[in-house]
Amino acid sequence: MGRLGGPSAVPRLTLKSLPLRSTPRTNGRLTMAEFSQNRGKRRDGEVLGGAVDFLLANARLVLGVGGAAVLGIATLAVKRLIDRATSPRDEDDAKQDSTCLEDSWQELSLLKATPRLQPRPRPAALSQPVPPPAPSPPAPEGPADAPTSPQLCSPVPSVCLTFQEKLLAFERDHVTMPVAHVALAKELAGDIALELQAYLRNKFPELPFGALVPGGPLYDGLQAGAADPVRLLVPLALEPGLWSLVPGVDTVARDPRCWAVRRTQLEFHPRGSSPWDRFLVGGYLSSRVLLELVRKALTASVNWPAIGSLLGCLIRPCVASEELLLEVQHERLDLRVAVLLATAGAQAGDLLLAWPLEGLAGNLWLQDWYPAEAAQLRALDERDAGTRRRLLLLLCGVCRGHPALGRLGRSPLAQVVLHLGEQEADWGEEALGERFLQALELLIGSLERASLPCRFSRGVNLLDGLREEDIDDMGCALYWGLRAPEGLL
Repeated sequence: MGRLGGPSAVPRLTLKSLPLRSTPRTNGRLTMAEFSQNRGKRRDGEVLGGAVDFLLANARLVLGVGGAAVLGIATLAVKRLIDRATSPRDEDDAKQDSTCLEDSWQELSLLKATPRLQPRPRPAALSQPVPPPAPSPPAPEGPADAPTSPQLCSPVPSVCLTFQEKLLAFERDHVTMPVAHVALAKELAGDIALELQAYLRNKFPELPFGALVPGGPLYDGLQAGAADPVRLLVPLALEPGLWSLVPGVDTVARDPRCWAVRRTQLEFHPRGSSPWDRFLVGGYLSSRVLLELVRKALTASVNWPAIGSLLGCLIRPCVASEELLLEVQHERLDLRVAVLLATAGAQAGDLLLAWPLEGLAGNLWLQDWYPAEAAQLRALDERDAGTRRRLLLLLCGVCRGHPALGRLGRSPLAQVVLHLGEQEADWGEEALGERFLQALELLIGSLERASLPCRFSRGVNLLDGLREEDIDDMGCALYWGLRAPEGLL
């Protein structure tokens, strides 16, 4: 029993074990006619299967993979239709075949929906050029919301510009003001100065204000776009011999940026002898009290609509700003005018401004470094036809449009340019990009030390008014700007 070929070996393959379809039997046996009929069907199926295999094998070469797949699915569907028509089947087989047929049509519809590239004809010889693909016929016009197929177009060649070229383009587009706008801005500023001077003399005839003189970057060739305000100086005519200047470090504020204006000769000229005595606070001329007086006049008393209609523009005082600012809107440009109360400084040409300071320095006068910075930059550029003032304009334009660098004022940037300007280097236009990067490096070093000494007063740190968070933000922005300077433009 256990030998090979015995009853315990592989079971014999009998007719009952074959997965044949159920056919009508007579007394459990096949008749000779039925057996011959089934044998003929089997032979016909073998012939048909061989033909299908041969056709599919050759269709792959002729029609490709996609065409052979479509032909195979269609042939399979036809074959199943023939089988279903020639032989009876039970309900389960019919359901299964119908399901497979439905799946086959779904696959066929997917194949038809998939776009196929048209095969390119093979050239007759390798030396012959391959003909370009035939142009596709124009798509029929349809509704506006019909989806359109993406069209392949040749890429436009991009022009690679150097950083020097990008810097000059930024200067042309965002920094330099048109000549016509500069002339119009000067005309408007001069007219506003005349109107405001006439108002102050009528409103405060007892206060000896000097002639209002417009000036600033617009008049010195240092205007970086329309954002820089015109400086409208309102000089105070103080009586000589009745006033003296005290350095800010010698006051309770200990601020080297400021000066105190002290009233003197009280024993010979008692209080009330000068029209400016009404603005004394603790024996010193208070810049804060004067600012409040002029602010109320500018915001509440001056008839700016009438002046604006006379000059052909709209003039409004900026109430939200702590400075005395006027916003001018003309049909051709927008302009800002900063009204600055000023008095003479300790040296010839120096100016002290009434500036909104905080704390103990609120009544002091701020030293104005702009006249000295502008004069020195002009002298250096005239010596070697340099571009130091253009570099300052570029730095101001870049910082003005940056969220973090906007806290840097003009004075720190001018001091950086002055430091670089005294070095024996090429200051021609072709080296402007290199000088720009050197200025960024110097600014980063100053922010790391949190110190930028003023060239005109070594005890003044121009970064003292910045918070530590502001210094960190500006240093980070300049660091990344030095690595990728195009991102600052």
